[in-house]
Amino acid sequence: MTRRVKRKLSHLGKGVENVDSNSAISDGGGLHLETISDLDWTTFPDDAVIQLFSYLNYRDRASLSSTCRTFRIIGSSPCLWESLDLRPHKFDIETAVSLSFRSKNLRKLKFRGTESADAIIRLRARGLREISGDSCWDIADATVSVIAARHEMLESIQLTSNACERISTDAIKAIALCCPKLRRLQLSGVREVSSEAINLLARHCGHLLDVAFMESDAVDEVALGNLTSVQFLSVAGTRNLKWGLASEVWSKLPKLAGLDVSRTDISLSSVRRLLSLSGNLKVLVVLNCPTFESEANNDTIHVRKGKILLTIFNDNLKAIASLFAETTQNEGNTVTCGRKLKIRDRSMDEKVLWIEWVISHSLLRIAELNRKELDAFWLKQGAILLLHLLQSSEEDVRERAAAAIATFVIIDDENAPIDSRRAEAVMQNGGIQLLLDSAESFKEGLQSEAAKAIANLSVDSKVAKAVAEIGGIKILSNLARSLNRMVAEEAAGGLWNLSVGEEHKGAIVEAGGIKALVDLIYKWPSSSDGVLERAAGALANLASDDKCSLEVVIAGGVHALVMLAKSCKFEGVQEQAARALANLAAPGDSNDNNTAVGKEAGALEALVQLTYSQHEGLRHEAAGALWNLSFDDENREAIAAAGGIVALVSLAQSCSNSSQGLQERAAGALWGLSVSEAISVAIGQAGGVAPLIALACSDVTDVHETAAGALWNLAFNPGNALRIVEDGGVPVLIRLCTSSPSKMARFMAALALAYVFDGRMNDIEQAAPSEGVLKSLDIDRVKKIALRHIQSFVHSFSTSQTFATVVSSSTRTTLTRVAEAARIPEAGLLRCSADEIGRFVAMLRNQSSILKACSAFALLQFTMPGGRHSGHHASLLHDAGASRILRATAAAATAPIETKVFAKILLRNLEHNHSEAS
Repeated sequence: MTRRVKRKLSHLGKGVENVDSNSAISDGGGLHLETISDLDWTTFPDDAVIQLFSYLNYRDRASLSSTCRTFRIIGSSPCLWESLDLRPHKFDIETAVSLSFRSKNLRKLKFRGTESADAIIRLRARGLREISGDSCWDIADATVSVIAARHEMLESIQLTSNACERISTDAIKAIALCCPKLRRLQLSGVREVSSEAINLLARHCGHLLDVAFMESDAVDEVALGNLTSVQFLSVAGTRNLKWGLASEVWSKLPKLAGLDVSRTDISLSSVRRLLSLSGNLKVLVVLNCPTFESEANNDTIHVRKGKILLTIFNDNLKAIASLFAETTQNEGNTVTCGRKLKIRDRSMDEKVLWIEWVISHSLLRIAELNRKELDAFWLKQGAILLLHLLQSSEEDVRERAAAAIATFVIIDDENAPIDSRRAEAVMQNGGIQLLLDSAESFKEGLQSEAAKAIANLSVDSKVAKAVAEIGGIKILSNLARSLNRMVAEEAAGGLWNLSVGEEHKGAIVEAGGIKALVDLIYKWPSSSDGVLERAAGALANLASDDKCSLEVVIAGGVHALVMLAKSCKFEGVQEQAARALANLAAPGDSNDNNTAVGKEAGALEALVQLTYSQHEGLRHEAAGALWNLSFDDENREAIAAAGGIVALVSLAQSCSNSSQGLQERAAGALWGLSVSEAISVAIGQAGGVAPLIALACSDVTDVHETAAGALWNLAFNPGNALRIVEDGGVPVLIRLCTSSPSKMARFMAALALAYVFDGRMNDIEQAAPSEGVLKSLDIDRVKKIALRHIQSFVHSFSTSQTFATVVSSSTRTTLTRVAEAARIPEAGLLRCSADEIGRFVAMLRNQSSILKACSAFALLQFTMPGGRHSGHHASLLHDAGASRILRATAAAATAPIETKVFAKILLRNLEHNHSEAS
């Protein structure tokens, strides 16, 4: 909704007139598009436009700069290029060369991956002050050394997100020799940090305040004691430390205010020694240290005034707030309190920022380790800690907090992908709103991590509801349009999880989410498997809803999904694309989508080829899509022409040890195709009878039900009937007819047996080879057994006494009672051809009273009021002259009693359908 108001725009720049009363702004206060389009942005003051540029990502900034000469000059302003976050982008040597002329004033750089690290060397950023890299598993000494040599002004080097196992002491020595202004050095995963390297740092980097050697195998404890300028030290996750020696040496560091020993094997006695011996130490972080926690669990830790100990069983927020007790008594015990001292006490502010950094780093690592024994910690204070960190003034801290939230809710449980208690702890403490606020930040790294956290939390239905209620679906839909692949990928993941809930699908449509998801498939290359899988998965969920499936088709989703199924090289993406196509093709009241998928160029061929995949999930979804598509007459012929018969028979032959779902879909696809008699003949000739008989032996109802349906269709052809007998299908069908818990399976098994033994067996016997299986069978005996079980099946739906009552008094009430008792609801969904209806009418004339009863029972199912195709079947029966035969049957004194009853009900059904048609 919009409201029309007067709004002054003088704050945007000189010469801009007020907007009249017909101009509109949204409820959020943003300018209406018509108003914006009338503004001459080039007339604004430069500082206002520079501020506007600063809120744009680098791609948008470059695009805006290309629009005119004025913006090109402003877009090249040095202040806009002091900081670069290249993590979301492909940053290689070629890109670095193209950016080199703008990087002269670059001061801060974030990058991801070894290729990006190699490219940094090509930048002309001699004044670079800070670099921060993650996912640098393969970064080598040579690269680090050259970066250090070419950027001697470096003050901060951070390579902490992942282990840098190829960095050795040599790289640290190069840093020490080349970067005398270094203030912060944080490295993760360096296997060994020697005394020589540490001593060089102590000798040449006199301004070094913050050092972190994390996740290392060995760090020289004594040499660390020579870093006399250091105020903050972290050895979190480092192994093989000699704590007796370390506590003695480090306690003598004159300026050490903060020490992080999280995730190490430090003992209680060493913790006490550090606290008691170190005069300047204010903060000791001991998170997730099993040895210490086992010793201190029942031991009271006495901490001197002015010092705090952060552990998994302390009240850490209260402890941190105690550092500021004199100035924050009425401001609550939160990390945020410390930031109010920025102007008054800079040293305190540095402590808070360091505490936030090490806690966010440790909580992320602890979440990744996923130790079950830390459940209580996460529920009691871990979730709250992360939410406070999410409000940090430091972007890095907020990113790690969001990443930790996304990680700590995940558990290794097949039945529960996330821990609902942890998810609800985030929700109950206002975390959903904080994450959505972060997702709306103009910082793309934070957007990505926040969207990922929202996506993971939304697996929980309560959280998903909360996300939807406070506008999260709109936010995620907007983020899915981002040109940043990481942001778009996580937003698509959020929509994927939210689309599981039926109640959220409409909101996704209203927010433009379907169009955004389809556009993602066209926007990103096939190498972007993460974003494509999430987009296709969300579309698959949405396509299960009739209204949403129509929106997917309108948005061009069919072509996009077929493109993925045909050309994408990632099986996970193809699986979700096939699932989406299967849901789009699902039969409903309207078959337009089914037809649209079938007519899309290459769709059927792609799905047929996917059935040959080695990936079971992909075969599963492709077979399901072909099953749904086979409900359309034209699709059936096209699938057969695309090699679908051989492919599906091969799939049925090979899936005996596969999942029940794959077995059901393989049999179901053959069932759908076999509706066409010509195709059913081809299935029989391709060897399809034997694997269907094997699937009919399954104890799983869904599997043997679909196999029975396929065998019923196949048995319509005499040649296939012969194959069913030869391949041992009769005993299998008898067992289904007798003992399946599914009425539908029993019904179709009975019909298959009726087709096999409806009087054509003499012709079949003559066609059989002299030494064939039939010669070893007593066909008459087999037939009698089969007919007896068919009769038992028909009789199971009523009693002789009830049949007799109906014959003597055919009132509407008694007919309705018998009809409802005999109804098999699923049978009302079946659609029979004119030939099949003709076969059943012919069986009404059969000499076998059992086949007559079976035929009447089947026709009763197909014409029941309310059935999807009852009117169609009634019309076919009328054309076949069934009414006359049914009246004669109902009046015949010698007709079996159940046949007479079913004939009467059938006549009533035909009258009902005729009156409805009129």
